[in-house]
Amino acid sequence: MGTGVVVLMTDHNSGEGSRVPLEKAVEVLTGAPPLSIDARHFMRGGSGRVSFGGSGFWMEVASEGLVVSPEVLIVYEIPPAERGRLVAFQRQLSPEGPVSFDVDADAWCNATDKRRTVDCFRRAGIAQMETIALCRPDLGTALDAFERLGQDVWARPTVGAGGADVFHLTTRTHLRAALGHYAASEQDWLLSRDARNITKDGRRHQFRVVVLHDHVLRVCEHVQADPDAPCNESRGAVSTVIPTEDLPPQYRRLAVAATRSLGLPFGGVDLATENGGVVFEVNVHPTLDVPAGMETVAIPFVQAPLRVMKQGAGVVNA
Repeated sequence: MGTGVVVLMTDHNSGEGSRVPLEKAVEVLTGAPPLSIDARHFMRGGSGRVSFGGSGFWMEVASEGLVVSPEVLIVYEIPPAERGRLVAFQRQLSPEGPVSFDVDADAWCNATDKRRTVDCFRRAGIAQMETIALCRPDLGTALDAFERLGQDVWARPTVGAGGADVFHLTTRTHLRAALGHYAASEQDWLLSRDARNITKDGRRHQFRVVVLHDHVLRVCEHVQADPDAPCNESRGAVSTVIPTEDLPPQYRRLAVAATRSLGLPFGGVDLATENGGVVFEVNVHPTLDVPAGMETVAIPFVQAPLRVMKQGAGVVNA
């Protein structure tokens, strides 16, 4: 049984690797490692239990003999497809519980479901490429959307990760193949106009901008040699960390505004600076297992709830 500890809750089935830099960040800042708990215990169908009482907020995993009342709870590295299973747990968190930062279920959903992302951006006036959401369309509906968007589009699932199931479509043959792929995998999807984020030598070009409140913590420039492939490192793009001040201020402001429009205080924003600048998406949990990821992102992220703890507050979503 433990009280007054920092609990780090991640999906231990994830291979992303952000848990390690977060554990190190907690130890650097507090002098002790966090108690690491597998988030799957507290997802829908898991064996984890939450209780409230006169002595506070308690988390219990009977199968592991774990009973803990965290003072700070950090939730991270929850794969997009699994986030919906954690909503009930998130909604049990309150200012009377542990200090929890960036755990708002609705904000997570706004970023994870790209249909909601598009709507939030539209309402907030965030620059984005014109997008049409498709559920399980017939060929005619898909063709109408394809032609309306100029027949040079990107197809992506409404819930994706790492550029998987993302396609550049420029012909009706491409569109039919994408339609069949999403139907076979039972995924809803979207079509977006191409952003023309192409360098003079024909490579795709965009940035990942990590934001915490009004501050830009980290900027990476991504260059993809294959202009028909997603501009993700997992799909072969080359990522280079650049000084935050090298990204012009209007794009730093755009990244902050995009994150705020979803209700998030923190996120990894994918944007292109070509054609005036557009945002593609905001990642709830940008990968921290990257060069200097602990120093540039993990430590400031962990510092946020620790500061609130010292002030005596609870759940912090913004």
